[in-house]
Amino acid sequence: MFIGLGATDVVDLWPSDIPDGEVTSLPLAVKAQEGESVAAGYIVWPSKEVRDAGWGKMMSDEEPFDMPFDGKRMIFGGFEELLRTTA
Repeated sequence: MFIGLGATDVVDLWPSDIPDGEVTSLPLAVKAQEGESVAAGYIVWPSKEVRDAGWGKMMSDEEPFDMPFDGKRMIFGGFEELLRTTA
């Protein structure tokens, strides 16, 4: 869906090593319940303008779609690349 809205990459991640924390952790941040997992993902956009337009179009879509998780506990944010190191 996001590729069609201008994103260049969409990455969804499933946990392989997400420990519970005493002060903070991913499970604590989303109030994960017994038997739930924390997933993560990110979308790469070519620019903030393309991101804002694509995100706006997706949010204004009136056709409902079911998510297989509790969307109220999702955390969203926009980031600018600070450092990229490649081999």
